[in-house]
Amino acid sequence: MLDPAEPSEVVASGGGLLRRSVRSPFFPIWPATILLFLVSPLIDPGSLRASALTSTLPFAALLAVASFGQTLVIQQRGLDLSVPGMISLATILITKIPNGLDTRLPEAIGAVALACVASGVVSGFAVTRLRITPLVATLGVNALLLGTILAVTSGTSTSAPPPALSAFAFGKSGGIPNTVLVAAGLAVVVALLFRTTVAGRRFVAAGTSAPSAYVAGIRVTAYIWGTYVVASLFYGLTAILLAGYVGTPGLSAGDNYLLPSITAVVLGGASLAGGSGSVIGTAVGAVLLTQLQQDVFGAGAPTSVQYLIQAGVIALAMALRNLRWSGVLAQLRRFGATPQPPVEVPIPASRSPH
Repeated sequence: MLDPAEPSEVVASGGGLLRRSVRSPFFPIWPATILLFLVSPLIDPGSLRASALTSTLPFAALLAVASFGQTLVIQQRGLDLSVPGMISLATILITKIPNGLDTRLPEAIGAVALACVASGVVSGFAVTRLRITPLVATLGVNALLLGTILAVTSGTSTSAPPPALSAFAFGKSGGIPNTVLVAAGLAVVVALLFRTTVAGRRFVAAGTSAPSAYVAGIRVTAYIWGTYVVASLFYGLTAILLAGYVGTPGLSAGDNYLLPSITAVVLGGASLAGGSGSVIGTAVGAVLLTQLQQDVFGAGAPTSVQYLIQAGVIALAMALRNLRWSGVLAQLRRFGATPQPPVEVPIPASRSPH
């Protein structure tokens, strides 16, 4: 049985935990989100009502799921520009194949999964085998996906989703929207995989330093290739939930997820240089970004201003990520400390010489 720690040791360990938390690049998103929710009623008085949150959180959850895929790619020193094409194609498949019939929903989900795997395989092949920059490779794959959309639909609008899908997307469990539960569950599962499994630790190692990981015997190419496949599956899941929630998503349903998915990842503290990343931080970043968009929309700002705000948020997040928060807290503690009076040191009387 271990002896209980002394109070001083507990305080020291707690202080060390606080310092480590503050130094983490994923720390700033938490106070920023809390601050935004505190300020939101001043911008839009009805933004924190139960009805407003119920309508906002599902969209934050959809953005979070898409951003999980972007997080994986960024952790491997990439940037996925195939998000719009993959989400748009998947929404078309999940609505067009069933044609309103619940019995054909499994077939449509299978088609979406196959399309996502194919897209991820092509992106991974271009990056790992053809040595094409991820930015260019995924941009080319996005063009292929958009071409496939035109070939499948001939430019006509999409169909309505099956009733079972709409019921699930609109439904709640325990008063919480199902889309939010799906996003939260995925965040917890992926975070645990990173922390507790060998594959997760090797994935992080491959993203941190590919040469070092290769020397250590890690199959870097396989991890990068698999990253694009898993990321595409996240985009496909986003599309399935999106189609069920909005009804008729349209041919360009994924266009609204490219810049926001990158913004959510950056807000969550991930480094664009690769290696570091947190799906929990990304999920909180998606909530912050969605609430910010809701506040801006409630204030009557046009769409152009919303895009400018997103760009400004990315720049601010990058600046805050490089800020030494431990130094800031030290300065605040020093500023708030009560000045102590000077201590008088008695001067011994000099002895008279004999």
